[in-house]
Amino acid sequence: MQEELKRTPRSATVTRTTKETDITATVTLDGTGSSSINSGVVFLDHMLISFSRHSGFDLTLHCAGDLDVDDHHSVEDIALVLGTAIREALGDKKGIERYGWAIIPMDEALARCAVDLGGRSYSVFNAEFSRPVIQGFSTEMVEHFFLSLAGTLKANIHLAILEGQNTHHKIEALFKAFAYAMKKAVAVTGTEIPSTKGKL
Repeated sequence: MQEELKRTPRSATVTRTTKETDITATVTLDGTGSSSINSGVVFLDHMLISFSRHSGFDLTLHCAGDLDVDDHHSVEDIALVLGTAIREALGDKKGIERYGWAIIPMDEALARCAVDLGGRSYSVFNAEFSRPVIQGFSTEMVEHFFLSLAGTLKANIHLAILEGQNTHHKIEALFKAFAYAMKKAVAVTGTEIPSTKGKL
């Protein structure tokens, strides 16, 4: 009789408080895609809710930031906290797929994402946006969000827009592509560490 695999839910809560932001995030990798997001940046809320839904990660996040300055500190620090929470929820990474990729369309926009949860941080981002701000979210911060996330997640994240004109569509397609790539990368399909080094 085959023994049923029983795992502790992969979940983590991370809090980060500085003079610029106060953030708490809880991530459950084996979730249903439910979320409760209050980043203080309306369009970023929309992107994180979309990420949660399409990755299947349950995500609760609250940020009180110095938005009277601008959105930079909040967006950057949210990415740092989210990356840390996902990394901690992964634990020893035993049995995970490790790699994930997706190509996602949204109307005229087409986004590609590939990730490697191999323990090394790197970010490659190829996208340009015609609008400087969408609902409080500076579009120059999209690249910085994923760069910061890659740093604390200790992952390679490659993102590119292959087609598209509409800024909203392009950014949302990027977040959805990242969601589906992560859904695949964190999936547990084995029992071993997916590395010839024996450690990630």
